[in-house]
Amino acid sequence: MTLQQSPVAGRLRPGGRRDPRRLAQEALMIAPAVLLLAFFLIAPFLLSFWTSMTNQPLVPRPTPVRFVGLLNFQRIFKDPLFWTSLWNVSRFTFWVLPVQCGLAFATALLLHQKIPGRNLLRGMFFLPAITSMVVVCVIWGTLFQYPSGPFNQIIGFLSGGRIQPIDWLGDPNWAMFSIVLLSAWQAYGFQMIVYLAGLQGIPDELYDAAKIDGANALGRFWHVTMPGLRPTHVFVLVITTIQAFKLYTQVAILTQGGPKGSTETVVHYMVRAGFEEQKLGYASAVSVILFVIVLVIALIQRKLLRRFHV
Repeated sequence: MTLQQSPVAGRLRPGGRRDPRRLAQEALMIAPAVLLLAFFLIAPFLLSFWTSMTNQPLVPRPTPVRFVGLLNFQRIFKDPLFWTSLWNVSRFTFWVLPVQCGLAFATALLLHQKIPGRNLLRGMFFLPAITSMVVVCVIWGTLFQYPSGPFNQIIGFLSGGRIQPIDWLGDPNWAMFSIVLLSAWQAYGFQMIVYLAGLQGIPDELYDAAKIDGANALGRFWHVTMPGLRPTHVFVLVITTIQAFKLYTQVAILTQGGPKGSTETVVHYMVRAGFEEQKLGYASAVSVILFVIVLVIALIQRKLLRRFHV
């Protein structure tokens, strides 16, 4: 196809320059999105970055606001509770990734098959993802009740009474694991839809060619499905990791960071400092640190995408 025949040719002037009128039109089309991003994301972050270097309280006081530099950051890094919260959210991420992504992948593989009522099943499995997390926490809080909640009754029945009731949310050894189960069940529907889209994007001709070459079902899965889903795996992994580091609602409703700090997270730590202790500058410093963590994850995503030639 020559340049004159290409659809791009009409957008270029002699010499390869873009048409100024088309550039202006494109700029006007993206201007609303850019303004919204600047107003709701960029400006608040810049403001929080400045606030993190002050002793700004949540409620204005007669004493003037002072610039304290990196003092808030120093206090954060010296606070053992912050490191506990960072460890807890890292532990949560490490646990929830295989559970949530694995469940989403297995469900997508099942619902990609030509089974009766698969569209209805897709809607049913996706339903938790659009249900309010507050509602999900209330329901699961009832299931986790100690000692006579439904989960403990099921375990007692299956074990013949040999396993004692578990204090799911009151035992430091079980509290974070319980939140992992709740979170994975509530959010896996989104990853399931992403995996379904990835599976539908793999050409059927590849499977037909694999059959002709004598590949069985397992061979087609490893040599066609898995390579075809490589970009999807990277996307799901990174998005789930970012969301996991922002864990807050489940902790705020079910455990309030307990028992004994076993479910304290960075966001919960930040909200407590900002609203309960009214240290807005300190909480802003925590938000900046969390932003850096998310930024590092985004950079890892970019590196992975380049590595996999996506």
